[in-house]
Amino acid sequence: MEQQGSLVEYGSRRVIITITAVFCALLEIIDTTIVNVALHDMRGSLGATLNEISWVITAYSIANVIIVPMTSWLSQQFGRRNYFAASVIIFTVASFLCGNSTSLVELIVFRFLQGLGGGALLVTSQTIITESYPPEKRAMAQAIYVLGVIVGPTLGPPLGGYIVDHASWPYIFYINIPVGIIAALLTLQYVRSPKYAEKRPVNQVDWLGIFLLTVSVGALQYILEKGQEDDWFNSNLIIILTVVAILGVYCFIWRQMVYKYPVVELKVLRNGNLRMGVILSFIQGFGLFGSTFIIPLYTQTILGWDATQSGLLMIPSTLMVAFMMPIVGQMIQRGVSQKYMIAMGMIVFFIYSLFTYKVITPQTSGDDFFWPLMVRGVGLGLLSVPISTMALSTLKGVEIAQGAAFSGMMRQLGGSFGVALISTYLTRDIVGHRGNLIRSLDIYDPAVQARVHGIAAGMQAKGMAANTATKSAYQLLEGSVTVQATILSYMDIFLYIGCMFLVCVPFVLIFIKRSKAKVSMADAAH
Repeated sequence: MEQQGSLVEYGSRRVIITITAVFCALLEIIDTTIVNVALHDMRGSLGATLNEISWVITAYSIANVIIVPMTSWLSQQFGRRNYFAASVIIFTVASFLCGNSTSLVELIVFRFLQGLGGGALLVTSQTIITESYPPEKRAMAQAIYVLGVIVGPTLGPPLGGYIVDHASWPYIFYINIPVGIIAALLTLQYVRSPKYAEKRPVNQVDWLGIFLLTVSVGALQYILEKGQEDDWFNSNLIIILTVVAILGVYCFIWRQMVYKYPVVELKVLRNGNLRMGVILSFIQGFGLFGSTFIIPLYTQTILGWDATQSGLLMIPSTLMVAFMMPIVGQMIQRGVSQKYMIAMGMIVFFIYSLFTYKVITPQTSGDDFFWPLMVRGVGLGLLSVPISTMALSTLKGVEIAQGAAFSGMMRQLGGSFGVALISTYLTRDIVGHRGNLIRSLDIYDPAVQARVHGIAAGMQAKGMAANTATKSAYQLLEGSVTVQATILSYMDIFLYIGCMFLVCVPFVLIFIKRSKAKVSMADAAH
C-alpha cells in the first residue's frame, strides 16, 4: 500500500521533479513519431528495404505495449525511484546505441531496448508528478502531464525533419542523451519512493504470466503494425500470430485468475468505472493517434507537403489543448462531473470530424484545416484528463496503479488499432471509389471526349505531338480520378471516426457512476 501523503514536495524541489518527469514522458512519446521522417535516410545508410526499415518503428511499439502493464508490479519489486531511474538509464543508453548502429539488426534490437526503457516512463512519470503536489493542486499536475502526452506526437515529425535536414539521422537519438543523463541524476537525487508491501521473492514471481503477456501482446502489436503490409490473413505468419495472440491472451487471463501472486491483477476490472475508462482510453487512443496519422498523410499525399510542414500544421491544435488544460483542471477541482465533460468532449470530437469531412476537397489548403484542428484541440482537452480521473475515481490503494496500467496499455493499443484500421481501410476504399468513378466515366461520353480534347489541345499548343498530347490527357484524367477516390476515402474515415465518438455519448452518460468520495487527483494520475 502506498503512503501518498508523505510524497508531497514544495518549492524548487517540486519544480525540479515536475520538469524531470514531464521531460521523460515527452522524450518517450516524441520517440514514437520522430523516427518516421528519418526512415528514408536510414534506408540509404543501412542498405535496407522500406519493409525492413519499418521494423525500427514496430520494435519500439511492441516493447512499449509489453512493458506498460507490468509497470505497477515492477515498481513494487524494485521501488519506484529505482525503477524510474533504471528506465531512464536504459532509454538513454539504448538511444546512444541506436545512433551508433552500423546494421539494421543492431538498430532494431536497440530500438526494442529503448522501448522497454521508455514504456515505463509514461505511467511512472505521471504518478511522480501528481504525488508531488498537495491534493488541492493535483488537478493542475494532471493537466501538466496530459499536455506533455498530447504535445509529444505532434512535436516528433517537425523536430525529426529539422534534425535530418540540418544534421543526420543518428542525432534524432543523440538528442535524448543529455536530457536522459540529467533526468537520471535528478531522479536519484530528488524522487522518493512510496512505501510498498514487502516485495515477492523470486520463487513467487509469475514468470509464466510474464512470458504469456509478452508473447500475446507482442504478437497482437505485430499484427496491427504489419498486417496491412503483409496482406493480413493471406500471410501465414499473420495467421500463426493471430492464433498465438488469441491463445496467449486466454492462457494469460486464466493464469492471472488462478495464480496467488499475479503480475497483472485482473480482478481490478470488476470496477465499473475502470472498465468504462479502459474502453474510453482505447477510443481516445484511436481518435488521437488516428487523427494525428490521417491529416499529415493527407497533406503529404494530396498537397505534396513534407513531414516537417505536416507536423507544423498540427501545432495550433496542440496549443488549444494547452489552453484547455488549466480550464479543465479548474472544472474538475470545482466538482464538475467527469462524465458530462467526457460526453461533451465526444460531441466536440464528432463536430471536428464532421467539420473536416466538409472541408476536404482537391483544392483544400493547409489553412482550411486551422479551425477544424482548433475544435479537435478543445475535444481532446475535454477528454484526456476527465477519462484518466474517472477511470480510477472509485479505486483504492494498490488498485489504482493496477488500473492505470490497463488504461495506459489500452490507449496505446487503441492508437495501434486506429492506425492499422485506417491504413487498411484507405488502401481498400480507394480501390472501391476508383472503380465506381471509372464506371461512371464513359470515355465515349461527349462531355468526357470534349474534356480530353481540350486538355490535349492545350498541350499541343505548347508544342507537344498530337498522339503524345492525347495520351497525356488520358493520364491526367486518370490521375484526377485517383485523387478524387483518395479524397472520398479520407472523407469516409473522418465521418466514421466522428460517428464512433458520437455513439459513445449515451453509454458514457448511462454507465459511468459518480464517485461518492471526492476524487484524489494523485490516485487518478497513475
